Amino acid sequence: MNITVTNGDISDLEQRKYVEYLEKKFSRNLDTLEIILDGDYVDLKYSFIPVNFERIRRITGYLVGTVERFNDAKRAEESERVKHGIGVGFEVV
Repeated sequence: MNITVTNGDISDLEQRKYVEYLEKKFSRNLDTLEIILDGDYVDLKYSFIPVNFERIRRITGYLVGTVERFNDAKRAEESERVKHGIGVGFEVV
């Protein structure tokens, strides 16, 4: 993680406390943290480590990420279903 402090110095302990606060508040791991000191105030600019996103779909009544655990009948049912598009025939203004 990259931590930078602008307009002054703060202790390593205080830096760690800001990291702990943000990671606990958002339940994510920080990638970068910029601590900007302005008198009695502190501004925090931060970014998180990207999280892999797994697409979840409702297929034949089940919420699934993939169909790899489906048996042959469920795979056939999934492949034969009608897939609907979004916004067909509409113009976005």
